[in-house]
Amino acid sequence: MKYDCLIIDDEKLLADSTAEYFNLFGVSTAVVYTAEECRNFFLDNTAELLLLDINLGNSSGFELCRELREKTQIPILFISARSSDDDKIIALNIGGDDYIQKPYSLGVLTAKVKAVLKRYGQSVNTKYSDGWLTVDFNAKQVFTDDVPVKLTSLEFKLLTYLIKNENRVVSKGELFEKIWDDKFTGDGTLNVHIRKIREAVERDPSKPQYIITAWGDGYKFSGGK
Repeated sequence: MKYDCLIIDDEKLLADSTAEYFNLFGVSTAVVYTAEECRNFFLDNTAELLLLDINLGNSSGFELCRELREKTQIPILFISARSSDDDKIIALNIGGDDYIQKPYSLGVLTAKVKAVLKRYGQSVNTKYSDGWLTVDFNAKQVFTDDVPVKLTSLEFKLLTYLIKNENRVVSKGELFEKIWDDKFTGDGTLNVHIRKIREAVERDPSKPQYIITAWGDGYKFSGGK
């Protein structure tokens, strides 16, 4: 599923009440309480913004942020009862976009989250990069290991659509409609284009790590492999 916000906080009562408030005011929100639950969340879901606590039981929000930044550039807002300037500096240096002190006002926090989501919706997704594959959506350029890759305009459009629906199985019917503007495009045509994209971007096209086939359903882009 797609969510506006994911809260990652081991203070369950606070996390749950914050999510309930966000949902009440139109910010679709999910909650997890550990770093491992966060990793599992992104196997089947997406979020456009994260509220991340520094203390996650036996785990560190700082380490989780570093891990996430290898795969995504979505906004990460740290939330913490810790008030040390050093914590704030670390949070911003490792890729956090803001540092919010607990206890916080739910009304003020909701307004901030909505503002970030609005700004994020206008500016995000200009580029995908994970160290091997880089896709510049504006420039319509693709690189693997910093080497330019040639794709046709239709192949680029198809790859872009899958990336922007990362970790979601996109049905063949949806791809026919969104990419070809034609619900009656045949499976054979789609399969040929998927094969060509894999040959261009996968380390081993015979064992794809990015474009995964969901047999009988469609395809899923699994990034950061």
